[in-house]
This record gives sequence, C-alpha cells and structure tokens, in this order.
Amino acid sequence: MLIPILLVSLIASINAASIVSRSQSFPLSQSAVLGPKTRITIGNKVIAPDGFARSATLVDGIFPGPLITAQKGDDFAIEVVNELKDETMFKSTSVHWHGIFQNGTNYADGTSFVTQCPIAQNHSFLHSFSAPNQAGTYWYHSHYSCDGLRGPLVIYDPDDPLAYMYDVDDASTVITLSDWYHVVAPVLRHIIGTTANSSLINGLGRYAGGPMSDLAVINVVPGKRYRMRLVAMSCDPSFHFSIDGHNLTVIEADGQLTEPLVVDELRIFAGQRYSVVLVADKPVDNYWMRSLPNLTKASYEGGMNSAILRYQGAPIADPTTVYTASKNQLNETDLHALINPGAPGVPGYGKADINLNLSVKNSNGSFYVNNVTFQSPTIPVLLQILSGAREPSELLPEGNVIVLEANKVVELTLTTSGPGGPHPIHLHGSAGSKTFNYVNPVRRDVVSAGSTPDQQMVIRWTTDNSGPWFLHCGFAVVMAESPSDTRAHLNLVPDDWHQLCPTFDSLSPSQLGGGGRESYEEASKISPLLFPPSPLP
Repeated sequence: MLIPILLVSLIASINAASIVSRSQSFPLSQSAVLGPKTRITIGNKVIAPDGFARSATLVDGIFPGPLITAQKGDDFAIEVVNELKDETMFKSTSVHWHGIFQNGTNYADGTSFVTQCPIAQNHSFLHSFSAPNQAGTYWYHSHYSCDGLRGPLVIYDPDDPLAYMYDVDDASTVITLSDWYHVVAPVLRHIIGTTANSSLINGLGRYAGGPMSDLAVINVVPGKRYRMRLVAMSCDPSFHFSIDGHNLTVIEADGQLTEPLVVDELRIFAGQRYSVVLVADKPVDNYWMRSLPNLTKASYEGGMNSAILRYQGAPIADPTTVYTASKNQLNETDLHALINPGAPGVPGYGKADINLNLSVKNSNGSFYVNNVTFQSPTIPVLLQILSGAREPSELLPEGNVIVLEANKVVELTLTTSGPGGPHPIHLHGSAGSKTFNYVNPVRRDVVSAGSTPDQQMVIRWTTDNSGPWFLHCGFAVVMAESPSDTRAHLNLVPDDWHQLCPTFDSLSPSQLGGGGRESYEEASKISPLLFPPSPLP
C-alpha cells in the first residue's frame, strides 16, 4: 500500500554554541549483526548509556538492539524469547517490525492487542514473514513499553539503482537516534507530559548535569562515500540532524528510494528513517555529528545530543568544529519517489474511492479522534475478525475501529489541535507520501501531522492488505481492511499465535510486572500532573 500526505512542518533554526569537551571518546566496537533467521532474547540488564545507571528492557543485553539484516527477497523467521524478570517493568512484551508491510502475515506485525496478545514471561513466539518487494532501512521495537527494546533492521538490495553513489554501506554506517529516560515506562505512563532525560546516538550520550560519558564515534576514510542509514528510534521527540562542515544527499525515506537531494540538515521524526550519502572530502579531523531533540532547553553544551565523525588519521579527541545555522535544510516536499512515482487513484482532493476525515484533539494529555479516545482492546482485533466479527458494530472497542472495503483508494484528512505537536503518524502495513502532489510525492510510512493548530495532513493508500492495521501517534485508531477477506488473505496462522492470548490472560498481576500501584505512587513523587489511575498492571 502507499499513501500521499499534506502537511507543512515548521523547522526552527538552531543557534547553539560549539563545545570543546575534555573527555575522551572511543570508537564503538562493531555492533552485533543478525541474519533474517535468528533468535532474539528480551531481558533486563542495568546499563548507563548516558552515564546514569538504570535497569532496562533489552534485546540480547545491548542497546540499541542488534542490527538485523537481510537481502531483498529473503524470508524472515525471528524467534522472540521473553526472559524479562524486573518487577518494576512490564514482564510481557511484543516486537513490531516497523515498516514491513506484512502482506498476508498480519499476525506477525507484533502490535499488542491489535494483531496479537503480548508474549508472556518465559514464553516465545516465532515471527515468520517475508518482504518480497521491500528493501531499505527499517527498525523493530516494542508496542508494549518504551524501556529500551529498540533496534535497526536493514534489507539490502544487491541491485540498488543508487549504488553508484556510495562506496560503504554496512553495519558501521547505521546511525540510530533515540531518546532515553531515567525512569521506567510503567511509572512514566501515569505522568502527563514526560520529557526525555537525554538523547543518544548509536546508544551513547550525555545528560544535563551528568558525567562526561563516552560518545559514539563514526569512523570514515578520506575520499570514501558512505551511505549512512539514520533511524529515529524515538518514543517521542524528533531530531535535527547534521554533521559540521558536511552536506548530506538524501536517497531514501522509510524504505522508499528518492531522487537524490542535497541538504545540510534534516529533521527526522520518531519512527522515520533516511539514507543519506556523506562524502568524506573534508580535511582530516574530528567533526561534531549533531542530533538536537525538539525539547525545551535542548543544546549541545558539554557534548549533549552529539557524536563524533572521525576521519582516519585524526587524533583521538573531541572535535572543535563550530555549528553554523543551516542554509539548506531538508524541505520534505522536495523529496520525490525514484521508482514508480505517483499517488494512487484519481488526482484531486476528495476524489478517492473512500474519503475519511479524522479530527484529533489533545485534552489534558488524552487524545481524542472524532471525540473518541482510544481504548486498548481486551481481545486483539485480528482475533476478533478471525472469530467472526466483520462489521464496525461488532469490532471492539466501539469507535476505535474503522472498517474499509477491499481494493479501494483511501484518502484520509487528519486535523490535529492542542498541545504536543508535531505528531508523527505511522500506519502499519503501508508506505506513504506527502503534499497535494499527485505526480511524484515522497512515499513513506511515518509522516508529520504538522505543528500549527488545525493544520491538516492528507494521505492516500490502497486497501490491498486485508487485516487490522494500527494508525497511531499519541492518538490511535485501527484501520480494518476488508475483514471479511482477512482469513483467506492470511497465510496459515501458526498454532503458537493462538496460544498467546490464553497464556497472557492467565497471568496474575505479579506475573505481568509493571510495579502495580507502586508505579502510580512513584509517579506522584515526580509530578502532580497525573492521569487517573489505570487498571493493573
């Protein structure tokens, strides 16, 4: 599926002073790399990526999680093993493969209570799926909490039509950008308006008032051209990304190749990915790589929100380069799809087969879509459909599920108001594009809903992937494409999938984890702005 979208993002210019840090920073060792058929173990471990030690939920004990790689056309078989034990965090989990269309394998999408029940402690689930026509930069993460379960996924194309533009494209050029919190997610979920303590590049960073902890180092050889795959593995903020003294040529957005576009800075929203080509043609030295989150008082002071681009032959020292305001920042409407450009359906606003209008409002920290707030289903929507539910009145929670006919072009107009913007919007099972450009809009799966009151975003896609798909940011709805066709459209649903819900439903509150009522009491010590107490866990 594909989607066209209208929105204009306001990107503030940054005037931050350069910094000279006295700390020593060292190159990261080569990250773990896994293939498309593998096992990942979800467990707890105390880590200090920004110098503050806390227990986290990790994949194979590292943050970010290991890079998962495949070649275009490969089949995936990834077993997720749950060995979570920390009582302060949720002990059930799920893993979503962000950007993978899952056509015919909706049950493997990994979205808790939409396509499956969570994986209980001491259990596992094998995600088997294919992505036959996809190549590019993706990632995986939990849809159950935000305590560290995040990692990159790359599908390489041996016949990449833009391969002539770069020399190096491997694990060393995958750049992850993430927010990081010092308080566990079960506590933060009670607080209205939480803010990250730091942002990390390739899993390392610093926080205000913290130690001069190590920063990530990306090594380059003079004269080489590098395809850097940027992954915004963020739970909330967006980032302004740049590298002092260097231009970046954008060639991919969210797994979709674009016509090459030269910029000196780009804004990347939570969940988005870009491939940019960096030419190492500057004097041998160390250069600041910058990733400024859209958070109050965010800066580069003391090496915060930064990493190091180090040329071969440069001393092992922090850079002394100076930030200069962008003169050629990415304007997303300038991105155009390289292959098969064009939006689906008849050009012109309101001329799709199905025209939807959703109004999103944020009131006291709670989001409402057409005046209905999202309630997590107690029974996964996919299970409801496979059990015989077909009509909107039969799919629960009422007002949270929108049923769409098969093989139709859908045009969705989404208007947002209230605090908290801009909101990145992600539609599972799809790739999308932006603006009223029906000829060659950029195609991607995460878009910004804008940052001004009553700003509209318009997207189009084709309903050719039967099943329930999550459309979400802070708000959420479920798009159920042709429920009557879902059973026939899906590959054989594995027996283990059918066992997820009985196992999860049998868990006691202590087996679920999350700190119980103590998490709410802990939240009240942090902030007076709290949501009403929610059901356990």
